[in-house]
Amino acid sequence: MPLDSSHAPHRVVAIVDDGSNPFELGVATELFGLRRPEFGRAWYEFGLCSARPSVRMHLGMFTLSEVAGLDAVESADTVLVPNRPDPEVKPAPAVLDAVRAAAGRGARLMSFCTGAFTLAAAGVLDGRRATTHWRWAKVFAARFPSVRLQPDVLFVDEGDVLTAAGSAAALDLGLHVIRRDHGAEVANAVSRRLVFAGHRDGGQQQFIERPVPEVPAASLAPVLAWAQARLDQPLTVADLAARAAMSQATLHRRFRAELGTTPLGWLTAERVDLACRLIERGERRLDVVAFRSGLGSAANLRAQLRRRTGLSPTEYRKRFAS
Repeated sequence: MPLDSSHAPHRVVAIVDDGSNPFELGVATELFGLRRPEFGRAWYEFGLCSARPSVRMHLGMFTLSEVAGLDAVESADTVLVPNRPDPEVKPAPAVLDAVRAAAGRGARLMSFCTGAFTLAAAGVLDGRRATTHWRWAKVFAARFPSVRLQPDVLFVDEGDVLTAAGSAAALDLGLHVIRRDHGAEVANAVSRRLVFAGHRDGGQQQFIERPVPEVPAASLAPVLAWAQARLDQPLTVADLAARAAMSQATLHRRFRAELGTTPLGWLTAERVDLACRLIERGERRLDVVAFRSGLGSAANLRAQLRRRTGLSPTEYRKRFAS
């Protein structure tokens, strides 16, 4: 459900533990901790807590001191559970108790990377879908057979429990949560500030043991910007390839390598995002939204919006329209 700006800010609390990844902690801080007055709405209130007062971060390069105690979880609306570089080590009993208590009172739970081990150890993933880093997928599946592991996706949204794959997928999940809470336009604005794709349709399968290219290719940014300015036009993959001065096969390889999706997948995601923004700004005529976003027909708009957001246009309008 979207956040109600008339009430207190939605409180996000991240539990940190020895070995927690500072990059993923930075992602959470960037997404939920920075003030964003430009959006004109209540943003998140963000805090850290731990079972111990001083925490050594991953590789011992950083230390967090005077971190709040686990009682901070009691007032959290969303709880980000800790991950570890050694996920086979069972989390501290106090951490698991705090996670179970948060789940019991209806708080939203999130994990990045190996944090899914913490959620599973707490028992909140039994019978539910989840993901974790591909490197630990087999270990996770063997240890938690009651969890429906999805090893080839970037993140899984089970409503009140959300899990992300590797470190960069923390951005994908975080932006997805912002999109759920504040709508596509706000999420897209945050993604632009991060210079990060608002949608990456490809799963993490593409990242498993993939060799690094010897010669880095030029950025796709110019052709992406060109297409984004023409979403209402009947663009095709051939049009994108011609604009980029490369074959369609090369364009497909470049999109897979740089964006984790296909040209058509990216184009459709951009059109759905534009349709969402139009609905949020008050456009009620579905045929107009479909035409201006390049989705063609109201039927295709309904199908694509439901596939990507799980909502019909009417439901999306009720949640996010001005």
